[in-house]
Amino acid sequence: MTETIEPAASTAAEFPPEYDPRLTNVDLAPLREQKWGTYNIFAFWMSDVHSVGGYVTAGSLFALGLASWQVLVALLIGITIVYGLCNLVAMPSQRAGVPYPVVCRSSFGVLGANIPAIIRGLIAVAWYGIQTYLASAALLVVALKLWPGLAPYADVHRYGFVGLSALGWGAYLLLWVVQACVFWRGMESIRRFIDFCGPAVYVVMFALCGYLIAKAGWGAIDLNLGRVQYSGLHALPVMLGAIALVVSYFSGPMLNFGDFSRYTRSMAAVRRGNLLGLPVNFLMFSLLVVITASLTVPVYGKLITDPVQTVAHIDSTFAIVLGALTFAIATVGINIVANFISPAFDFSHASPQRISWRAGGMIAAIGSIVITPWNLYNNPDVIHYTLEVLGAFIGPLFGVLIADYYLVRRRNIVVDQLFTRSETGIYWYRKGYNPAAIAATVVGAVVAVIPVLAGSLPGMYTAAQYSWFIGCALALIVYRLLAPRFVRNV
Repeated sequence: MTETIEPAASTAAEFPPEYDPRLTNVDLAPLREQKWGTYNIFAFWMSDVHSVGGYVTAGSLFALGLASWQVLVALLIGITIVYGLCNLVAMPSQRAGVPYPVVCRSSFGVLGANIPAIIRGLIAVAWYGIQTYLASAALLVVALKLWPGLAPYADVHRYGFVGLSALGWGAYLLLWVVQACVFWRGMESIRRFIDFCGPAVYVVMFALCGYLIAKAGWGAIDLNLGRVQYSGLHALPVMLGAIALVVSYFSGPMLNFGDFSRYTRSMAAVRRGNLLGLPVNFLMFSLLVVITASLTVPVYGKLITDPVQTVAHIDSTFAIVLGALTFAIATVGINIVANFISPAFDFSHASPQRISWRAGGMIAAIGSIVITPWNLYNNPDVIHYTLEVLGAFIGPLFGVLIADYYLVRRRNIVVDQLFTRSETGIYWYRKGYNPAAIAATVVGAVVAVIPVLAGSLPGMYTAAQYSWFIGCALALIVYRLLAPRFVRNV
């Protein structure tokens, strides 16, 4: 079971005297105890994978013109890369017992760390909105099934505002309030969501798959969804793009995975949990996605890669309500874990004594409405574009963190020095900002986002798929080259 970690007000007496109160509160300070084990990390990833967003993203890969086995290979390779990178980013936080933004003080400086914290927090706002929208689509299905008379209000052309129907707004805001209430109750309520969500979606997906098999028969399973356009060596570039897309999808929780690895007893527990939760669990989930989606063709006469829409086609009202609500609740679970807890730390880090853990999360929730997330994730092309833009900004932050901890500081981190503004501190740079980290981030992000924004130009569309990798590699190289001029005690 996951340990309860309840945010609370902090006082100066709780921390060592050398800790600057302007850099410290109870949520950012090193943990006194680290009790999480393998299962806790496994449950985290299971909830993360088993969402409507995960299903839709996996399904969107079939629009690339690959055979299903090629999609499965790309998914497995991509998630294995995520597994290895998560192990890398987990270590500094696990050893120091501090969240991601505090670890960034080593590379960006004790004040400069607000730069990656705010960037990651703003990205979490985008993901929070996207996941809430995807979950609200499930509520829409339930409402229309139970009350068909509401159908006109689900028509965005008749009753719509900024791209979302009146009924869609109602479902979105309802889930928005529910998530805020669960988050406000604290980590114990969130723990219950994590424990329930991952297994619940497996139950519904196996039941849905069994229902479709009963309707169509085992022989109807076709692992070649859609029209296969690429084979042999011609498929290789497309598969590489799909692999990059998988990494981009997980780039957000991967970057701030230290927010969770800090609670674990050992790195061995982290690696085991990551292995079970990523390659093993994700392969099983992907197989279910492929089989379920393939069976929608003989049963419903068309390919459906959205699980909520698949459930909506079932004849039983009870089955529709149960399945749609389960997908909605599961998506809410990972949304709270990945996109409430992360910005709660990130925004709190900007002003530890003024912004509490809860206030940081609510900032993300409010921002999620402003960005109109339903316009960011409404078809495969837009999905890929959104992931590429986010990847262009997340990749450089990852590259700087890895370069600093592994290549520059050789896995050394002095925890107490992360909480002092003394000019003699090893993580203090001029005015609190490390120029090497800032320059590396800017170079990586600018170069990585250019192909995404100029995708219509020759060669740019292909390069855009690798925005995370481009940004990460450039930032890592630039930081490694510049760091010796600014970093102390290396």
